Amino acid sequence: QVQLVESGGGLVQPGGSLRLSCAASGGAFNIYGMGWFRQAPGKEREFVAALPWSATTTYYADSVKGRFAISRDRWKKTAYLQMNSLSSEDTADYYCAVKTQRSGSAIWNNPSSYDQWGQGAPVTVSS
Repeated sequence: QVQLVESGGGLVQPGGSLRLSCAASGGAFNIYGMGWFRQAPGKEREFVAALPWSATTTYYADSVKGRFAISRDRWKKTAYLQMNSLSSEDTADYYCAVKTQRSGSAIWNNPSSYDQWGQGAPVTVSS
């Protein structure tokens, strides 16, 4: 039904910045919120940031608070993740997710709250 296409990943130097994009497309669907998660090799997928679509509230993991910013373009049905002051600890595959079902919980840092996932965007922070 809905597809999420991510872009913007790549190699960046420590202290640098990168912006990821996640565009939703497909048939008729509603967006109730979008989020970003990341998964480093050998680690579990962890919450990064989330943005309820109908609100201005944003949520961030403590590890990225103050460095990352999630935003949206409602017309383009796109979410962004601006990543600043990157370090090697940020190296991971970054996945965007969308909540398309109104029913169910909206615990934004919980992967089970989302209905569709992007393909993942690799981010490598290295000199």
